[in-house]
Amino acid sequence: MKPLSLFFTLLISAGLLISSPLYAQSSETAFEAKGVYSGNKNATHPEWFKESFLDFSEDIEEAAADGKRLVLYFWQTGCPYCNQLWEHNMAVDGIAQAFQAQYDVVAINMWGDQDVVTVAGKQFTEKELARALDVDFTPTLLFYDEKKKNILRLNGYLPPKKFKAALAYGSGANSPGQGFSDYLLDQTNSTLALSTPELFFKPANETLSKRSKSAAERPLAVVFEVPECETCERFHAVTIGKHADTRDLLAKMDVVQLNALSEDKITKPNGEETTARQWAQDLGLNYYPSIALFDEQGEQVMLMNAYFRSFHTQSVFAYVLEKAYLQEPSFQRYLTARVDVLTEQGIDVDIWEE
Repeated sequence: MKPLSLFFTLLISAGLLISSPLYAQSSETAFEAKGVYSGNKNATHPEWFKESFLDFSEDIEEAAADGKRLVLYFWQTGCPYCNQLWEHNMAVDGIAQAFQAQYDVVAINMWGDQDVVTVAGKQFTEKELARALDVDFTPTLLFYDEKKKNILRLNGYLPPKKFKAALAYGSGANSPGQGFSDYLLDQTNSTLALSTPELFFKPANETLSKRSKSAAERPLAVVFEVPECETCERFHAVTIGKHADTRDLLAKMDVVQLNALSEDKITKPNGEETTARQWAQDLGLNYYPSIALFDEQGEQVMLMNAYFRSFHTQSVFAYVLEKAYLQEPSFQRYLTARVDVLTEQGIDVDIWEE
């Protein structure tokens, strides 16, 4: 049985249970047994994290004096992706040594109450800062250079190879003015084909052009992929292929696939002419597949730009389809409420299932 989490406690006390079809349960409905909740894991943070007074300007200056840069790391209790970052990534190919040698890392609890002072001199609590920065996923990492400029943001977990590339980019290995998205794309073979699209995917150019001219009847999911992409293959074979729930949710959207390396002209939902590569760069994509989700009017609602297992992927899709973001802007609060409702219905939820 799922323990009552801090997040759900906050939901109850704030009266924030979402009134969407998923949460519209009859008070007369009773279930014999709750579903089992599993998959949450706590992260063991390294001892070499910086002991900080949480004044980020001072932290950047102190890091620079040691020849390092600052990384702000947003985390939360029970986050299996945070666990994966520190338990798995740090054991691979010298990543821990490179991270410790090149960066000072300051941990920020996205639900914490400690006071912090931003680079701009503004004071927040940790949870206020997370909300102000639209931290939807953990881990989220913000990299700062010596000039106190945020040069890279990772919104979620990246597997070791991509994370190692992020460390190199953040330390200054990129060409001047080059974004991380292009830095990664330049290392990809553009002559190869993408993963085979799903049968229910729609023709990209026709669908995007049509939606740019008038409001649509359904949300839009734009799936950015690149050739020879193991995580893209996993998305098709596992997240979609293994899980009928994923297919059922995607069937309620218009879904198109784009090659993030393509220089062919396309039309964005807002009518702007661009290329898939330029769009990927504008979105700051640093993981593939990345999925940008839009409402019927062409406004971007969510961006999945990191590694997600099946339940979190499905929950993002449900969040958009239910328009839950109109009532609950915090995806994490929505996620916790969704877990609770599903387990109350007798459905097992494993947030770490492939």
